Amino acid sequence: MGCCVIDGIAFIVAGAAVGFCVGVTGVGGGSLMTPLLTMMGVPLHTAIGTDLLYASMTKSGGAVVHSMKRNINWRITGMLAAGSIPAALLTLWMLESYFGNANAYKHVLTRSLGFMLLLTGASLVFRRQLQRLHDASPLQSHLRQALDNNATAFTLAMGVMLGVLVTLSSVGAGAFGVMILFSLFPRLPTIQIIGTDVTHAVLLTLVAGLGHMKMGNVDFTLLTWLLMGSLPAIVAGTLLSSRLHEDVIRPLLGGTLMLLSIKFMFF
Repeated sequence: MGCCVIDGIAFIVAGAAVGFCVGVTGVGGGSLMTPLLTMMGVPLHTAIGTDLLYASMTKSGGAVVHSMKRNINWRITGMLAAGSIPAALLTLWMLESYFGNANAYKHVLTRSLGFMLLLTGASLVFRRQLQRLHDASPLQSHLRQALDNNATAFTLAMGVMLGVLVTLSSVGAGAFGVMILFSLFPRLPTIQIIGTDVTHAVLLTLVAGLGHMKMGNVDFTLLTWLLMGSLPAIVAGTLLSSRLHEDVIRPLLGGTLMLLSIKFMFF
């Protein structure tokens, strides 16, 4: 009993730490939570499955607020979801059908997690450069023209990629999704990019999380502890965020994620 209480307190603290980072930076939920849980002894498949449902619950409030303020481009959300949701379901089916148990596909999850931590970290480190590209008048290069002329196809393709990788790692629906939207839709207002990304992330993580739940990869006691710690901390971090310099926080977080990616990809 004492051990369970101590574990519960540790996971509540972990949830609070990650929630605070999310509140301050706006990103980092999945990219911090899953590695942290594995370091605390949670099996990787359980960490990923639990974190996906955790993400869908913690992001849903933000999606509601963005919807009320009309910050969501539903057409782009629909295009992303048209690629990501079927890809997530297919990925879950393949994991369940072609691998006997969680240990059999652990190496797939580990490499996917490392890859997505690297991409997410890079997107945070270079976010200011992406912002400048977004704010400037888009150059009419061949690549820009190709993206503009085939926006639907590229958005569907990016949705498919997100569906697969987020389902395998629980990472990337937030920060990496924003980077994709900045690249594909440079004329879209930043607040709409954020609102659209958050709303799509809720849909994708919910579907992927429910799929992992069906496979037995969700620990509801752990999920409860994480929510108990993170929900108040997200509010506290959000209130404090205006006093902290984003130019310092985001690169520091991004560099940390890139270092973590080395552990999961090569060790």
